[in-house]
Amino acid sequence: METLNALPVWSQWLIGFFILLGSVFAFIGSLGLALLPDFFTRLHAPTKNTTLGIGGIVIASIIATSVQGSVTLSELLIAIFLFLTAPISAHIMAKAALHTELKMFSRTRDYRQKGDAYEHEKAD
Repeated sequence: METLNALPVWSQWLIGFFILLGSVFAFIGSLGLALLPDFFTRLHAPTKNTTLGIGGIVIASIIATSVQGSVTLSELLIAIFLFLTAPISAHIMAKAALHTELKMFSRTRDYRQKGDAYEHEKAD
């Protein structure tokens, strides 16, 4: 803890800002995952918001280590891995849910048409 107190005041404020920003985004993503009505809307919240939340915390970590004088690439590699894998895994899960005809919330729009890759029966 003494190491963080020895940092310049401007960096402490910047680090605090990114930690707070990241935690707010992560909380909103987690809240969306818990409260949204169906799989498709639940999938959207953690994919976008939690990725931004972890990104904010990783930026704070990069700033903290660089101000201390030891620049490492481990935080950058974590951020790159996260930003590449989260959208890909969400896309695969959404396609699997469409393929298995997962039940949608009544107000979720279904834009698939006859002849698409995943044919389906519309419940009119």
